[in-house]
Amino acid sequence: MGCGGVGKTTVTAALGVAAARQGKRVLTLTIDPAKRLAQSLGLERMTGEEQKVDDAVFARAGMKVTGSLTVMMLDTKRTFDDLVHRFASSEEKRDRILNNRLYRYVSTNLAGTQDYMAMEKLLSVKDDARYDIVILDTPPTRNALDFLEAPDRLVEALDGPAIRWFIQAFDGSRKFSLNLVAQSVAVVLRGVSKLTGGGFLEQIAELITDLNDLFGGFRDRAARVAAAFRGKDVAYVMVTSPAPLAIREVRYFAERLRDAGMQSDAFVVNRVSTAPPSRPGPAEIRTGLERHALSLGPDAEGRIGKALDDEIRLAARDAGHLAEVTALRDGLSANSPIVKLASLPTDVHDIATLAGIADVLCPAP
Repeated sequence: MGCGGVGKTTVTAALGVAAARQGKRVLTLTIDPAKRLAQSLGLERMTGEEQKVDDAVFARAGMKVTGSLTVMMLDTKRTFDDLVHRFASSEEKRDRILNNRLYRYVSTNLAGTQDYMAMEKLLSVKDDARYDIVILDTPPTRNALDFLEAPDRLVEALDGPAIRWFIQAFDGSRKFSLNLVAQSVAVVLRGVSKLTGGGFLEQIAELITDLNDLFGGFRDRAARVAAAFRGKDVAYVMVTSPAPLAIREVRYFAERLRDAGMQSDAFVVNRVSTAPPSRPGPAEIRTGLERHALSLGPDAEGRIGKALDDEIRLAARDAGHLAEVTALRDGLSANSPIVKLASLPTDVHDIATLAGIADVLCPAP
């Protein structure tokens, strides 16, 4: 877990590679991964279908993988569709929901839908006998722990006063009747009807009524989903960068986990600047340029020296910020490891670079 832009998806993929190299059958679920990351695994792109990374991709990078790595991109609507297929009480209701024009919006944009469907998808594959480990790249969230709070929020969205109004106004003959609701509510709905047309309200009422039927036991199911993510077989890896804002966000995430009775099982600090072992002087820089036959123009020694000084300053700055992560860890879960990933000169674009990150995250026994 972590805020956007700190490298959660890359860390997810690297953890998958690490586990596969240790003989595990791994499934990684990602949220809108960058194309370059998919290509680093030998894939044109990630999709909502399970895709096994070809053993030849690892072999070409000189890697011995005794397990397997399967990747999949979370498809919110497809997961919602699967729930409709599984829990609709009849084929007629199933088809009516899936063919409702408003359902296409609700299934992707209703508050909490993406977060909840990510949980549903993970729950559906968590006990899949084909996999030993399932790793989820949590959805990008504006508020900490939207992901874990999604069941409660989605229940509230499907069980609020406005929803009950529509259900009351939709009589047994499947006609929309404002005579069935309180007069004050009917006045509001009539005003909406003048703006949108009665047919629009009837579509809303029909969809809401069918969803209410679909999720008749939804509150209990949401409670089971939430409980599953508080089980002993689920671990949470907090991902941040050395940036103060990212550290503040991960602190908030970790504290909310603690308040919910869970713990941060590991901290990954990505894109950490590292200082060189020593600061070479102009003569050493010149010797190095000559040894590698590099011609960098006039005053190359001075420019390289300035770049080294900048890197040393950045490393000192990051070291100070990392002390905040250590203090956070010590105050919450002292046994949780902190892993630092050095800042790379380029994005991850090949399996060898991903494997290098995996080596740092999970060193081979």
